[in-house]
Amino acid sequence: MYSTGNKIVFKNAATVILVRHSESAGWKIFLARRHHKQSFMAGAYVFPGGQVENYDNSPELGSYIKKSPDFNPARILQENELPDQEALGFFVAAIRETFEEIGILLGGSASGDFVSFHNKDVRARYTEHRRRLYASEITLGDIAREEGIVFFPEVLVPYAHWITPEFEKMRFDTRFFLAKLPPEQRPVADATELTESLWVTPQKALEMHFQKEIVLMPPTLKTIEELCAFKSIDELFAATANKEIYPILPQLCGKFVLLPHDPEYSIAEYKRPVDTAVSSRVTNENGIWKTAYYEK
Repeated sequence: MYSTGNKIVFKNAATVILVRHSESAGWKIFLARRHHKQSFMAGAYVFPGGQVENYDNSPELGSYIKKSPDFNPARILQENELPDQEALGFFVAAIRETFEEIGILLGGSASGDFVSFHNKDVRARYTEHRRRLYASEITLGDIAREEGIVFFPEVLVPYAHWITPEFEKMRFDTRFFLAKLPPEQRPVADATELTESLWVTPQKALEMHFQKEIVLMPPTLKTIEELCAFKSIDELFAATANKEIYPILPQLCGKFVLLPHDPEYSIAEYKRPVDTAVSSRVTNENGIWKTAYYEK
């Protein structure tokens, strides 16, 4: 998880692209602003998420996980070499971080019904669970035992796998997941790591970014650009179910940050077949990150 000698070992992380239906706009994504004092991506609007903690890989959580017999987290992540417990840890971290950071809990009854926060007493109880979980006073297992709930890793659909490039001081090996907003829950940023938040269409998020109303960093920018292609949540999830997922390690090259499918990308371990039909590089112009296409 950390540097060993001259070998860089990244910190594992998980992030969740939370989506919901919108009567007026079809569908929207949830973004929250990182606190301006954060050491990583300060002030940027991001999807909720964070580092995989040791407890996320704990076998103790096994009895609090609702999963079908054929649920294989490593296979679903398209990383068959990952040990089962480590692969499951990404799903658990995504559930924990989503609850800690924005109060959305991807869990509920053994029959598959999500926890409802419609009742104010239930909502208050889980708000306290959230506070104590963030403060490391309790674990997800403690919450599951006290509330008689289980967690739903299968509602998380792997979407992408990004690795922080070498020119950044803090480096993470992050799995991106899609998830639908559970009924009778609504996100509330924690005001510690994340401050302001918004529901927005992918197209509007890009517009706000280019107008300097919000800041999007390259992985978020590229992801949102891809999301613009989908007219509905059903279309998005159907396409993602068949999506090839591979590690994306951006490479700095002059004024551009290259992605693995760019013709000039040269990190052999991560290089992908060339595809010039989609944007394959990112550049910063006047303080705004923008995607760009390869030009001969």
